[in-house]
Amino acid sequence: MKRLFPLLCLLACLAPLASAKAPNVILVITDDQGYGPVGRHGHPWIKTPHLDTLYDRSVRFTRFLVSPTCAPTRSAIMTGRHPLKNGVTHTILERERMTLQATILPQVLKTAGYTSGIFGKWHLGDEDPYQPHKRGFDEAFIHGAGGIGQAYNCSCADAPGNKYFDPVIRHNGSFVKTKGYCTDIFFTAALGWIKSVKDKDTPFFAYITTNAPHGPFIAPPSNTKRFTDIGFGGKQAGFYGMIENIDENMGRLLARMEEWKLLENTVVIFMSDNGMTGGGGGRPGKDLSNGHPFFNAGQKGLKGSVDEGGVRVPFFMRWDGKYAPRDINELSAHIDILPTLAAVAGAKLPADQVEGRSLLPLLLGQKIKMANRYLFSQKARWPTGSEPDKHQWNSFAVRNSRYRLVGNQLFDMIADPGQKTNIAAQHPEVVKKMRNAYDRFWKEARPLMVNEKAPMSKTRPFHVWYKEQMAKGGIPNWIPPAL
Repeated sequence: MKRLFPLLCLLACLAPLASAKAPNVILVITDDQGYGPVGRHGHPWIKTPHLDTLYDRSVRFTRFLVSPTCAPTRSAIMTGRHPLKNGVTHTILERERMTLQATILPQVLKTAGYTSGIFGKWHLGDEDPYQPHKRGFDEAFIHGAGGIGQAYNCSCADAPGNKYFDPVIRHNGSFVKTKGYCTDIFFTAALGWIKSVKDKDTPFFAYITTNAPHGPFIAPPSNTKRFTDIGFGGKQAGFYGMIENIDENMGRLLARMEEWKLLENTVVIFMSDNGMTGGGGGRPGKDLSNGHPFFNAGQKGLKGSVDEGGVRVPFFMRWDGKYAPRDINELSAHIDILPTLAAVAGAKLPADQVEGRSLLPLLLGQKIKMANRYLFSQKARWPTGSEPDKHQWNSFAVRNSRYRLVGNQLFDMIADPGQKTNIAAQHPEVVKKMRNAYDRFWKEARPLMVNEKAPMSKTRPFHVWYKEQMAKGGIPNWIPPAL
């Protein structure tokens, strides 16, 4: 019995840990916002008090990289590997469809008992097998295509005639007619679902994916007025107004989380999907309306670029009482989200898929040195039907903890974060190593680009389903949840 006593004590100590509920996870991702348009990042005009508060209470990954455009980034978040290896080489033309062979984030979290919901933009396939409620999400409240109202000559299309106000939304496979502004609606739907699952024994994962501030830059008039009053034109006023509206909704989300006493057992993440759009945010070298200078936090590149400004985004991760607020300058990326959340949740990773790494040791403040690595950017988007190998060396970049190689140009991102001085001639050995690493990566990715020869769909699934539902009785009004 004396020998058993220490073992029994150990088991007694471990029992509360084993029975403790894993943390809830809320991941908010905005569309085309980029790094600069956040108050704490020095933006001179927009006001983001709620994001600033989140910043102050979060671990901030200051060098967090994604892909140059939206669907690729979203596929990397879902799978923990580079978008090209998910078959995602475009945002339309059947090449935005994430391979069905991948095990994705809600399926991974389900191994740890999570229930999952998505609210907003999916953009990883509009055909039925690719839809989120067929791929592990228990609740799906989404628009189609890459933006509300978009429609292309392929399967990628939203419900016909959709607008940012009063959009038709696909809710768990059926359409509903909403009332109000799209971002407000997505946050309301997410809050309603969170309220319905928050007291259950299982933890939840809420994926809130706004289509704002993607063009056509339409915000509620109350959010645009401040900018038009100080002389901004319609696009910029809409773009900045959409971001301030997102901030208001972040405040609403965090207030409810505090009211429901969830912040001590919930990880809250905020990020964007690629660099800032040039449409609403302006372009380098050109003043915006009424003499307001362009602002992109001193970075080179916008959405669609493989320069730092095209792929660097905010990444705030808050867990009250667990993660001490601070900056982490370690190079990190979208491929790290899945393994990090799996580690936080105690979930099982899929075999032979994940190439990102868990950031949990950094979050916990452990004094470890993360191995230097290469991260790869490829704009892709080559013409459909073209041989991808012909485009391998176009619009690519390689990044490690110090250098960024863009084509044949090399930049020291520590000494020269704005990429003003090409130092390739001084460091040919670095250029060679980076190009060789990229070549190896490309050869690994090429067989997994499964959508390159896909024929264009003759139908738009969201249009077909919409017509079928109209014929069967119409589109019911969505009843917002009582909060």
